[in-house]
Amino acid sequence: MKELSREAREFILSSIRTIPDFPKPGIQFKDITTLLNNPKAFQTLMDHLEARYREYDLDYVAGIDARGFIFGAALADRLGIGFVPVRKKGKLPSTTVSEKYSLEYGFDEVEIHIDAFGENGRCESEPARVLLIDDLIATGGTAAAASRLIGKVGAQCVECCFILELGALKGRQGIDAPIYSVITI
Repeated sequence: MKELSREAREFILSSIRTIPDFPKPGIQFKDITTLLNNPKAFQTLMDHLEARYREYDLDYVAGIDARGFIFGAALADRLGIGFVPVRKKGKLPSTTVSEKYSLEYGFDEVEIHIDAFGENGRCESEPARVLLIDDLIATGGTAAAASRLIGKVGAQCVECCFILELGALKGRQGIDAPIYSVITI
């Protein structure tokens, strides 16, 4: 398994801006727009992800709405495989499957097309091998729901990848797939 060098990790992290008190007081928001508009940092990250996942024999990359779309689509293109969006409820135009997850005050829902990974989630006779990707894992509710969705349609979530992990929030504990975080803070 390919690991990111300490120097590359520090370079990528230094390209991510922290916005204090956004979206509410006490939150230290990690703004990836500064990573995205830094071509060298973005290329360093994408080169690493491509090298890591080249040997995984993946069929699809699924990205979580909305920042996971950016990394997921770019990685799928580099690997020569399909990209599947995991959207917020009501955003996909065809027949979908959905999964609810808890928020601090209530619930939310994500969904995918029922045929996103082929008929019954299969590539030929085997379950489709899917990498789930997003920019950040905090409490893990969205990622856990997205991982369950992949299984619900018959595909296999091979790994969940996050650019940043907020380790103190222990979001990985609720996810039933292997997890790789490029940077844990």
